[in-house]
Amino acid sequence: MTDAEEIRAGLPACPSLRADGLLPMELRAWMLMLAAVGAVEQQLRVIVKERLGVSHDEFLILCLLAETSEERLRMTRIAELLGRPKTRLTYQVACLQRAGLVTRESVCGDKRGIEVALTDKARRQLKESSEALASTVTQSLGHVIGPEQQSAVESLLPGLATAIERSRTEGASAAPTPGATSEQPATA
Repeated sequence: MTDAEEIRAGLPACPSLRADGLLPMELRAWMLMLAAVGAVEQQLRVIVKERLGVSHDEFLILCLLAETSEERLRMTRIAELLGRPKTRLTYQVACLQRAGLVTRESVCGDKRGIEVALTDKARRQLKESSEALASTVTQSLGHVIGPEQQSAVESLLPGLATAIERSRTEGASAAPTPGATSEQPATA
């Protein structure tokens, strides 16, 4: 069994949003979101390591930097946005810096402040990997989100249902995505 197959086998079933459950609708929706996020993270860990050579947490730092409207972010802001301890973030940023993916500079006028920015190498690798990463997200969501929940998620990710259906029908004929197999388990 491949790593991707083992990960898929361990994915939680899609929680139902039926009205007769013990939990209120908000908690059931939260559980669905957690299942979806967990499925995406499990699959992304594999492909991020293969494509970018970084951990999932380091990848999240790269994503934040790639999406900021400024060229750089302060370490304290990254820690806030990711909900991570600053000490752990310092280690992760150091790893990214050694890999040549980020730069760190002191903030002018603030001897304790550090700003982090993407390098051209990181921008190039993110751009080259973006299609495979996006496909991984779509496939992962398709494994845990049932048809009745797809419309709700579709408002956040337009075209999700179409992309999931396309990935299922092309799965047998398309070349497999690194870290994934063409086998598609049934959604609950």
